[in-house]
Amino acid sequence: MNGLIVSVIVIFCFLYTANSIPYDYWTVRAQILTSEQKSMLGGQLDFKHDERIANDFLMTRKRAEFENAFKNSSLFLPGRNFLEARTDIKNSEVYKIIRTMPKGAVLHAHDTALVSADWIFWNVTFRPNLYVCESSKGLLQLRFFEKPDDNCSWKLLSDLRKNKSIVDTINSKIYKQMTMLTKNPEVDYKDVDKAWSKFIQIFAFITPMLTYKPVYEDHYYEALKDLYMDNIMYIEIRSTLPNLYELNGTVYSSLETAMVYKKTTERFMSDYPNFVGAKLIYAPSRKVDEKKFDEYLTILKALKEKYPTFLAGFDLVGQEDKGQPLIVFANKLRSLDPSIDYFFHAGETDWYGSSTDENLIDAVLLGAKRIGHGYALTKHPLVMEIMKQRGIAVEVNPISNQVLSLVKDFRNHPAAYLFANNFPVVVSNDDPGLWGSKALSYDFYLAFMGIMSQNSDLRALKQLALNSIMYSNMDVEQKNNALVVWKKKWCDFIEQLVNSSQAQQI
Repeated sequence: MNGLIVSVIVIFCFLYTANSIPYDYWTVRAQILTSEQKSMLGGQLDFKHDERIANDFLMTRKRAEFENAFKNSSLFLPGRNFLEARTDIKNSEVYKIIRTMPKGAVLHAHDTALVSADWIFWNVTFRPNLYVCESSKGLLQLRFFEKPDDNCSWKLLSDLRKNKSIVDTINSKIYKQMTMLTKNPEVDYKDVDKAWSKFIQIFAFITPMLTYKPVYEDHYYEALKDLYMDNIMYIEIRSTLPNLYELNGTVYSSLETAMVYKKTTERFMSDYPNFVGAKLIYAPSRKVDEKKFDEYLTILKALKEKYPTFLAGFDLVGQEDKGQPLIVFANKLRSLDPSIDYFFHAGETDWYGSSTDENLIDAVLLGAKRIGHGYALTKHPLVMEIMKQRGIAVEVNPISNQVLSLVKDFRNHPAAYLFANNFPVVVSNDDPGLWGSKALSYDFYLAFMGIMSQNSDLRALKQLALNSIMYSNMDVEQKNNALVVWKKKWCDFIEQLVNSSQAQQI
């Protein structure tokens, strides 16, 4: 235990057992504040070289945002819904600094949800051979064909767009089905189930279009580019490994889809040498029976054999409250090759004591290396203690938790406790393309400004970046190489802030 913490505890013992003993109130108060500061994320890091100057530059802007918000609480961006506040966040001086910061790695993100609706609309929906059909429920379907099948009344989208009387309506409908953006998020997504219903509808809409192999490759490449431009250098991407298709009817297996990821990653690394790599987490749906789960395990074993260094591990995805809890598959997961790592979604719920809530217990017992979301974790102190001892990190996804209706105001996010106690934690982006976010900076901003203490400073951001490398699935050599690249970028970032600070003083 930290020596300062021990001394504070000793003083408090005297206060309660011998009130007559004089003590210095202000000294004890200062010791408590200092102790808490050192216990926070980044609190044990020391400022190096010019980092203190850079920190002053950052914190001046952070304090200014808080001071303005105290005068008018409606100005506090983390207190608003991201779907409404994102444009204002983009104009924040703190956000602009975070954008330029080397943030390390993204460790929790889903394949077909990484790229913006704008990119999909302009770079995919205007391609040749894309057909559209309207379902009986009034929802559009999009898919590429050489010759459309008879399952629906398919019409060539490019032909329909030639009709000026309907083109705006069609384009608007297509765009709305690709995004959760709305003018009234509090009304449209008033609870978890409502939000997830729209969320699932988007995946159902974009997947048949994106799984056309040429599009899938371009989409993933664009996702890597978005991350790189946001100063991300590595990703562990969760994928269901869907069957890709060609116009001629060729359909690719899950293993072949994994190869698409591997080759596209290698191509991107050739184009952008400072991007250190990517790994794959095979993450199919949790809403299945045991027969289907056995099929997953067959694929998983084949992936491990064919791509032993590219495969990071295994997860199950989908709305936890509606899918199978981990306990259903626990015995089969326990019997797998111990070299297969787990990165389970667990505790993404506000139902205390439910099977979803208890997924946290099973995830830890099954040996998970990281926990996805872990929103309910603070309700399980013993699980928290085990995770801290074992170095099992929580993948916190702030915007996702708000858009999917778990938390309204980021100041009430349970990850505040994790940050306050320097818990093993990383911040990630989950599905940024579906809610108008991009890459990682928005999530970093909301964690830094809304969930962490007002006193959390540059060291907290630095620790998050270091954690993302430390808790990744890279081997020791890869981590060391990544740290070399990251440290160079960090020094450049600090120099940039120092220069900005000095320029303002002239």
